[in-house]
Amino acid sequence: MSIRTILVDDEPLATQGLRLRLEAHDDVEVIATANNGREAIRAIKTHKPDLVFLDIQMPGFDGFSVIQGLMEVEPPLFVFVTAFGDHALRAFEAQAVDYLMKPVEEDRLAATMERVRQRLSEKRGAQEAERLKEALVEHAPEAAEELAEGGPAEPHAANRFEKMINIKDQGQIFRVDVDTIERIDAAGDYMCIQTGDNTLILRETMKDLEKRLDPRRFQRVHRSTIVNLDLVRQVKPHTNGECFLVLDSGAQVKVSRSYRDVVARFVH
Repeated sequence: MSIRTILVDDEPLATQGLRLRLEAHDDVEVIATANNGREAIRAIKTHKPDLVFLDIQMPGFDGFSVIQGLMEVEPPLFVFVTAFGDHALRAFEAQAVDYLMKPVEEDRLAATMERVRQRLSEKRGAQEAERLKEALVEHAPEAAEELAEGGPAEPHAANRFEKMINIKDQGQIFRVDVDTIERIDAAGDYMCIQTGDNTLILRETMKDLEKRLDPRRFQRVHRSTIVNLDLVRQVKPHTNGECFLVLDSGAQVKVSRSYRDVVARFVH
């Protein structure tokens, strides 16, 4: 399925350059372009694209004003493209998929498109689930009632958990794929996010961070440690009912007795 895309920029050369780079992605179809914010709002409402590459600084309506002007319609996915790096935090607060700096690099664009495909897959899956529910209500009301009461598991329930986490560290914004997070260590109101080869600091409580992560994968194994169970490679018994988990990077994390039920899922 093609990704119907609109390009918005007041610089024709920037639009042309981005269009040329997107030609390398066979599933991207550029259906329209716009030179300013007002044109962008009209084009988005008319064409209902899947994706919009949006410049931030434009005459009249800037990129953020475009998003505000679409509050009453189903919004597409947005990727901000700009020559200025000081809008990154606000862009991610606006739920942008990514934030690209001009001139756009091919490798960076390829990574962005992978995120776009993932987000679209999740979105389309949720829409298909909703259509199924509507069809059940019309043609099989008893099955719909069972589903509403929590009978069969909802296939897309995991979509509500974070896939990417934005971390502001040392004046920079880092986009961290949760799949790469090996463990999280608490230090007061700060979380140390360990990705195996990097450590980033996030100001957030352990309790709030747990709500954002899929509990089927991320489990607390100690009062101050969360582990990605998918990256556990070995369980080493220890004294007093405790044990150590050996992670992909070779790091070892102690599991306290209070959380030993987490280890049980590795022993079948």
